[in-house]
Amino acid sequence: MLPYATAAEAEAALGRGMTAAESLWFRYSAGIPDYVLFWHNILFLFVVFTLAPLPVALLELRAPAAVGPFKLQPKVRLSREEFFRCYRDVMRLFFLVIGPLQLVSYPTVKMVGIHTGLPLPSLGEMAAQLLVYFLVEDYLNYWIHRLLHGEWGYEKIHRVHHEFTAPIGFAAPYAHWAEVLILGIPSFVGPALAPGHMITFWLWIVLRQMEAIETHSGFDFPFSLTKYIPFYGGAEYHDYHHYVGRQSQSNFASVFTYCDYLYGTDRGYRYHKAYQAKMKALGQTEGEKADSNGLSYAKLD
Repeated sequence: MLPYATAAEAEAALGRGMTAAESLWFRYSAGIPDYVLFWHNILFLFVVFTLAPLPVALLELRAPAAVGPFKLQPKVRLSREEFFRCYRDVMRLFFLVIGPLQLVSYPTVKMVGIHTGLPLPSLGEMAAQLLVYFLVEDYLNYWIHRLLHGEWGYEKIHRVHHEFTAPIGFAAPYAHWAEVLILGIPSFVGPALAPGHMITFWLWIVLRQMEAIETHSGFDFPFSLTKYIPFYGGAEYHDYHHYVGRQSQSNFASVFTYCDYLYGTDRGYRYHKAYQAKMKALGQTEGEKADSNGLSYAKLD
């Protein structure tokens, strides 16, 4: 809650007039407690989990021929019931684990210095902080994900997420409740190291989940803007990890590819890409060499 009763008080404290964005923020947040502003994340996550995967899901269900050329595992077709079951299970996880986790996280967020006051951060400051959040989360997530592919971690926890060997957007948060708790930790480390405004934190949570949905979409659209992000993995990169499944020792990174490259855990994927290029050079199409899932993935570590 802002400590100003009027806009004039806020401007006096700032020593200048408020920007349009700051005026809008003042009008919205002045009378709202900080913990309620933080809990907006619950609404944002619900909207993202529900709506972000929906366009691609509807296209896959209602116009499969139109999007078929871009599907990474074209012979895997999920029914409407399977899509709904995935969403239903994600919503159960959301209301029983993710939502309550957000409710009890506010003291930590407050302690590390995430604030709701004025002035608002500049676009440059927000971009720099978001970059830190993505890099920190990606590095920590890489190692946790890699550990979860050990025998115990996979059997007891991570195998749930890998039930979708051909992932869909709704399956991005589909996981064992323990995995949700464990992988939630890296998401808070970046904001703890470089605390910023609540708006930046909101944006971080939304962008990170939308990225996860995009990489689990099962489609490699050539017009995706994420293709212009340096070292970004994307749907094709992560789809290979799901396809190989339990035996996968490749492509553990959640967002970027630098960790897999530095630690040599992209070897299977690079072999697969080289194999595809060789087949193309020999004049053989993917369809001639595809397996039962319609792909020519080489299942190597």
